[in-house]
Amino acid sequence: MKNITLPFYAKLALVLFSVICLGYIAIIGQTLLAPLLTSFLLSLLLLPLANFLEKKWRFKRSIASIISVVLMIAFISGVMYFLVNQMTDLWQDWPLLKKQAETSFHDLQVWISNTFHVNTKNQIDYLKDSTASALATSATVLGATLLTLSSTLLFLSFLLLFTFFILNYRRILFRFLTSVFDEQHKEKVSDIVSRIQYIIKKYITGLFLQMIIVTLIMILVLWALGVKYFVLLGLISGIFNIIPYIGIFTALLISALITFATAGAAKMLIVMVAFVAVHAVDGNVLMPLVVGSKVKINALFAFIGIIVGEMIWGISGMFLCIPYMAMLKVIFERIDQLKPWGILLGGEDKPHKRKVYHITKNIKLEEQE
Repeated sequence: MKNITLPFYAKLALVLFSVICLGYIAIIGQTLLAPLLTSFLLSLLLLPLANFLEKKWRFKRSIASIISVVLMIAFISGVMYFLVNQMTDLWQDWPLLKKQAETSFHDLQVWISNTFHVNTKNQIDYLKDSTASALATSATVLGATLLTLSSTLLFLSFLLLFTFFILNYRRILFRFLTSVFDEQHKEKVSDIVSRIQYIIKKYITGLFLQMIIVTLIMILVLWALGVKYFVLLGLISGIFNIIPYIGIFTALLISALITFATAGAAKMLIVMVAFVAVHAVDGNVLMPLVVGSKVKINALFAFIGIIVGEMIWGISGMFLCIPYMAMLKVIFERIDQLKPWGILLGGEDKPHKRKVYHITKNIKLEEQE
């Protein structure tokens, strides 16, 4: 059969058409695809546990898959229960918090009046207009909130079912991937699948370990600074840190507002500096140690991926973009025609010595490759 070589503009048109079609399918199929792709990541994380239950304890594959999913639910429920308890403490102190917020707001009004020469009456009139506009759209906001709640429940239901099914039928899925390609490519496909499993399992495990470490560091820092609700704010910081770049700034905003309402502007500035310092340590020390350099994606394309993911699937898209970009990087690096794209996603490959951090004489942390 004669090979047909297309000109560059024809190839570019086909690539753009394919990207547009995939984007459209992703948008209209969000209800199905978002929990399915998230379940795939969770399945890779739960795979060692399911294999252990199946091989060591002689459980059937379906029973091992169910137990793995139930343990995951128990862990997430425990975290949510602890978070709700902390939120209850905040709600009980709401009258005091409201009074402190009014005092801080009054001080802010005085500062604005003295600095920008805007009298208090004009500030109050502006706030009244803003409040009226917000109340006018309150019905829309309430409807959107109820719709988001129902979508979240549907997402969680699909998530649990898909995670179980992927764990239960994982060998069938693997055989499909290896048999759908020609015989000459089976070895390469098996290598890509095993490498993706290793990278994603390492990424998700490292991400949760990083979340725990950031949570503990923020709790200790905020406790040392004398910030009220330091446990709640530390938990918010660790959980939001799962979303790269944007999550830590969202946690910073929430913590700054609560600190401003409870302790004033001076303490709020100190908390903001503490957040920036912890984020710097997280990005330069924790990320290489617990996740490793092989998962690292070029910061430019990681940020673009986060924005595109948010545009398509919202918060779930922001979370999914990095691990699936890491999968694409693994695939690109092992296909000759696509290697330049793997280089582009991974950035510069700088030779460097592996860093070792000595905690004690016998305990050390070594940067992963």
